[in-house]
Amino acid sequence: MTTRRKFLTTAAVGAAVSPLATPAIAQSTITWRMQTYAGAALGEHVAKPAIDLFNKIAGDRMQIELFYADQLVPTGELFRAMQRGTIDAVQSDDDSMASPTEVTVFGGYFPFGCRYSLDVPVLFNQYGLDKIWKEEYAKVGVQHVSAGSWDPCHFATKDPIHSLEDLKGKRIFTFPTAGRFLSQFGVVPVTLPWEDIEVAMQTGELDGVAWSGITEDYTVGWADVTNYFLTNNISGAWIGHFFANQGRWDELPEDLKTLFQVCCEQSHYYRQHWYWGGEAKLRVNGEKMKLTSIPDAEWETVEDAAQVFWDEIAAQSETKAKVVQIFKDYNADMRKAGRPYRYT
Repeated sequence: MTTRRKFLTTAAVGAAVSPLATPAIAQSTITWRMQTYAGAALGEHVAKPAIDLFNKIAGDRMQIELFYADQLVPTGELFRAMQRGTIDAVQSDDDSMASPTEVTVFGGYFPFGCRYSLDVPVLFNQYGLDKIWKEEYAKVGVQHVSAGSWDPCHFATKDPIHSLEDLKGKRIFTFPTAGRFLSQFGVVPVTLPWEDIEVAMQTGELDGVAWSGITEDYTVGWADVTNYFLTNNISGAWIGHFFANQGRWDELPEDLKTLFQVCCEQSHYYRQHWYWGGEAKLRVNGEKMKLTSIPDAEWETVEDAAQVFWDEIAAQSETKAKVVQIFKDYNADMRKAGRPYRYT
C-alpha cells in the first residue's frame, strides 16, 4: 500500500519516475502504464503477449509497462485512475472497474447474453455494440479501443452442486452484475481483491467462485483449493475490453494507434483458441476437480430468470434498452440459424 500511495501521489503531480517503473529508456520514447484486471499467472496469457508484441514492434518509439491486478490501484478504481491519467490504459470488463456508463452492466458476464466466445466479436462488429461502447466512453473521456471474449462463467466450489438448492447460502466470489443475478437463487456474492481469493477459499471465507471457466481455475491455482466444477454456466463468454485515457490516445500518431489496435485483436484471437481448447481439455483430462451438473430442466428456470433480469435492466434507460434489444435480436437469430450456432 505504501508503494501504491507513493505512486498515486507522484503520478498526480507529474513526477518523473514511479518506484515501479522499468529502467530508463530514450527520452523521446512515448511511455504508457497499463494495468490489467488479471493477476500475474492469468496475465501471462490474457495481457502480456499482446503488450510484449507491441513493445517489440514499436521499439524506441513507444513502450507500454504492464501491471497486474491491484498492483497500482484496486480493480474497482481502474476506471477513475485511467480517466484522470494516473494510468494510461486498462484491460478489464466494464463491471469490475466500475465505469460510470450506461453499458457497465453488460461487461463481464451479462447472464446468458452469450452462448459461445464467438458471440462477442459478432455482437460488437456486426450487431452494433462497438459503436454504442465507443459513444458511451467518449462521454466520460475514455477511448474504447477493442472488445473481445474470454472464458465462460462456471462455479468452482468446495462442496458439490447438484441442484439449485445446493447454491443457497454459498459465499461466492463473482462479478457485480452476475452476483446481483445469482442472489435470487440464494448465492451470497462476495467482493475481495483478486489476489486474496485463494487464501479466502482455504480459510473458509469463501465457498467457491463464479468468476471464470475451468482454464482459469487451473491457471491461477483455484483448482487447487476447490473440489468441484459445475458444468452449467450463466454465460458462455466474458466480455472484456482494452481502454485508454482519451488524451493519451489522441496524442499518439495514427500508426501507433493502429499497432495497438492490431495487438489487441491478436490478443482476442489468442484467447479464442486458448480458452476454447482449454475448457474441453481440462474437463476431459483435468484431475483436480470433479465435474457436477444441475439437470437441464431445473437449470432452465435460471435461464428463464435471465430474461426477466434483462427486461429489468432494459427499463432503466434508453441506452440499456437498446443494448438488451440487440442481445435479444442476436440470440433469436442464432436460434433460427440452428446448428451449429444453437442446439436448443
